Amino acid sequence: MKHMNSEVKEERTSNKKRIDLFLVPIVLIAAFLNLFKIWTDEYANAYYTAAVKSMLQSLHNFFYASFDPGGYVTIDKPPVVFWIQTISAKIFGFHGWSVILPQALAGIGSVLLLYVLVKRTFGVWAGRFAALAMALTPIVPAVSRTNNIDSMLVFTLLVATWMLFRAVRTAKFGWVLAAFAMIGVAFNMKMLQAYMVLPAFYVFYVVATKINWKKKIAFLTTATALMLAVSVSWAVVVDSTSADKRPYMGSSQTNSVLELAFGYNGINRLTGNTSVTGSSHKQSAQTEQQTASSETKQNSNSSADSSQSSNQRKSSSSQKMQAPGGGNQNGMFNTGNPGPFRLFQKGLSDQISWLLPFVIFSIVGLFAGVKFKGSYTTKQKESLFWLAWLLPVAVFFSIAGFFHQYYLIMLAPPIAAFAGAGAVALWSMYKQHNGWKSWLLPGGILTTAALQVYIMSPYVSSIGVAPIAGVGALGVILALVLAVRKQRKNSLTNYLGAAAMVVLLAMPAYWAMTPIIYGGNSMLPSAGPDSSSGMGGPPSTATNSKQSGFNGMQPPGSSSGNSSSNNQMQPPSGSSNGGQMPGGSSNNGQMQPPSGSSNSGEMQMPGGSSNNSQMPNSSSSKSSSSKRKSGGMNAEVNKKLLNYLTKNNTGEKYLFATTDSTSAAPYIIKTGEPVMAMGGFSGSDPILTVSKLKAMIKKGEVKYFYLSGMGKGGQSDVITWIKENSKEIPSSKWKSTSSSAQQGPSGNGTLYEITLK
Repeated sequence: MKHMNSEVKEERTSNKKRIDLFLVPIVLIAAFLNLFKIWTDEYANAYYTAAVKSMLQSLHNFFYASFDPGGYVTIDKPPVVFWIQTISAKIFGFHGWSVILPQALAGIGSVLLLYVLVKRTFGVWAGRFAALAMALTPIVPAVSRTNNIDSMLVFTLLVATWMLFRAVRTAKFGWVLAAFAMIGVAFNMKMLQAYMVLPAFYVFYVVATKINWKKKIAFLTTATALMLAVSVSWAVVVDSTSADKRPYMGSSQTNSVLELAFGYNGINRLTGNTSVTGSSHKQSAQTEQQTASSETKQNSNSSADSSQSSNQRKSSSSQKMQAPGGGNQNGMFNTGNPGPFRLFQKGLSDQISWLLPFVIFSIVGLFAGVKFKGSYTTKQKESLFWLAWLLPVAVFFSIAGFFHQYYLIMLAPPIAAFAGAGAVALWSMYKQHNGWKSWLLPGGILTTAALQVYIMSPYVSSIGVAPIAGVGALGVILALVLAVRKQRKNSLTNYLGAAAMVVLLAMPAYWAMTPIIYGGNSMLPSAGPDSSSGMGGPPSTATNSKQSGFNGMQPPGSSSGNSSSNNQMQPPSGSSNGGQMPGGSSNNGQMQPPSGSSNSGEMQMPGGSSNNSQMPNSSSSKSSSSKRKSGGMNAEVNKKLLNYLTKNNTGEKYLFATTDSTSAAPYIIKTGEPVMAMGGFSGSDPILTVSKLKAMIKKGEVKYFYLSGMGKGGQSDVITWIKENSKEIPSSKWKSTSSSAQQGPSGNGTLYEITLK
């Protein structure tokens, strides 16, 4: 106990010391990567931004995280992060950057927390290198620059880690309760993903605390009970509230938060079993991919990015678009194929795996000589914690059936911690000529450089041969020189070791900057020379820059021009078919045009602009706006439609109804008016019935409906009834003819009016 008290006194003394001057530039780097130019993203992820707009309007919407101001349906995640975003928007005003700001600050905070966590046990240089590795892990700034949840989730889990470490040092049970309660808070950010760190928390507390087993079990049981209580607190309140007094729980099939947590946002992510009775969650995944792909062209409108991205984001004119689950060699959303080496496959390796070989060598060095029986040092205990975080999460991503690239931020803290702690440990072993352990440093440098060459090789057309050859050559040379100079102790050896670390971080640093250089994708964030596509795969070599994006996929309302129709992803007609987009029939993995479409070579999405509208070529045109509207396929509203709906509204609650959130979100953001996404995010939620819709129309709650071929899901009866009992509004009254930008719902869809007495 005296030893623990002395550690606490040490901590208080260290806190009074001056700021670590080496940490300052690391924090500035993190701030630059996370904050610079976030003000250019006007809508961010429009699905979530629309929810913030709605939550600003009433406490009812705020509590339930309602997607629309009318309180019709919620978003597909718990509310805590969106509460924070809404508070930020309330303080700073409603902007894209104000909803991104909390995540950007969380990304910076994670860098600082990792420094604090690693420094105390492994030394100041270990803390510095760990913080720098965290800041330069590409997926960290890529997702922190958006209003997606994961950056805040990781920060919260690192706060919980700090509490747990303090609980062990001080032997105070209150800190244990606080640590597990914080995981419960994280659960209310992204549900079961927060529990991925539980093995590390349990293992570390059991190994590190010096109390008897009865107390360990009692303390962990109590802390776990508290965690579960905090986790389900919001869900219990929502699920126990009458369904007619709250919004429908978006993306669930039974209007239940708990079903959403353990199904759609839980076990289904592992199994990839996205089919649910009554509807298909696969449509949600498909809608995300369609939306994110469309953003590629919208991002090209940014005047700040256009001059640099024209030669970087190209699609092969011969490459065919594979539907989700339809056999693309890089898997759904370029997350590779399940297997033990999945994290080294294209699409994932360049987001997170740059330092993995060095981490493996570091783990060997840190655990060398550890005996299963006997006491462990503090370094060994904390190394075990980071290992128990790293391995289960890595296994999950190696076998999971469905996830997005940006989820990989969960691996960033343990990788960065081992990089920092390992760099110092392996250097010490190298300098002390510690037998076979002294070879771990040059071995780690050599294998890491080799992996980085492998990661960069698919991008040779974008980044050139020089950086790839440079990293490979310098890595080999420095590793060999360090191996040869093992017996020498002088300043040159120190410089060589430092140079090796710089080489290993050089390309991750460049990759981390790519969302700034080339533009990012707020729907499906990723890093890399094609980061604005959000698909994370290597760019290809098409010569026509109009084909930039995901395998030549065209945004809504754009013209295919001289592009081959074989390269265009076509919209669905509404039917569901295996691993294709909703409604797409199979033809060698290509998406087919919707039934009745006259644009055989064009990509049309719900809300796409008219056939005459084209997006400006990123290499030759600049946006009329200085901000990127990268929040979804309908990043701008159709002003003519908006004027028509506003003028003809006779007191209806909803401005109009549409099948899914992607058409509704921009109108909610722009006007703050209720817009009904009848089937939730993807259009597949079983919210409406014909009888319920009739009642809403008779009450005068809604009379206008915009319908396209998207998002039918379980709504086919409702949509059929709408078409059979409505009056079609002539397109000349509401469809925009503008050719300068995408104009929201005005493509292949139709506007209907229904009035019932």
